[in-house]
Amino acid sequence: MRKVFVDLHNHSCLSPCGEDDMMPALVAGLHKLAGVDVAALTDHNTTRNCPAFFEAAGAYGLSPLAGMELTTAEDIHVICLFLTPEEAAAFEEEVYKRRVLIPNRVDIFGNQFIVDANDCVIGEEPYYLVNATTLTLEEAYDLATRMGGVCYPAHIDRPANGLIAVLGDFPEHPKYRFAEFNDPANIPAYREKYSRLRDMKVIYGSDAHRPDAVPTDAVFSIEVEEDGTPAEAVFRYLKGG
Repeated sequence: MRKVFVDLHNHSCLSPCGEDDMMPALVAGLHKLAGVDVAALTDHNTTRNCPAFFEAAGAYGLSPLAGMELTTAEDIHVICLFLTPEEAAAFEEEVYKRRVLIPNRVDIFGNQFIVDANDCVIGEEPYYLVNATTLTLEEAYDLATRMGGVCYPAHIDRPANGLIAVLGDFPEHPKYRFAEFNDPANIPAYREKYSRLRDMKVIYGSDAHRPDAVPTDAVFSIEVEEDGTPAEAVFRYLKGG
């Protein structure tokens, strides 16, 4: 077994709420400097900056995962992770069919830049990315797992778009194996209050939208098997393998 430090929830300049200087290469570099072993890029309802993130992570020696912070029909955020950008892109194709396409208002919501690993803008997403899809919690979970990924609720300790804040409790279904906390210090209190969390594994995500929100020190670690890259080991851990 080995200890790996993780941060599995981060945004780039593709998320409209992410700052324009949150280039995938910067996200990767800041996590490497912080001592994080495995980081995931999880823009809202899209994975199109994951290729640039993977290329930059490889250059820095960071082990990456590709992901998405999907907004369900209930307006709840869930994290969907995949081992490769290609798998994540295939998942996005299916999610796109269930998006509600509202033209992005840059003056209101912000830019949605698609970039390469050299920080060059190569495109823009024309439709607002954060609004709810028509995928329910269970449909999102089923789609991600059927396509080889993992899915769990994001930042359950936050009032905005958190599963508990929206539903009032942690539901029995879907059968999540993990719940994400934005602040690990909240874990004991939430486990005390919500019975379904008491035996559930938890994971950490900083939900960084700007450079100074990326942790300056690795703050959350898990014990994983030695086999494969750190990202592969974490992915197996999340899937229960």
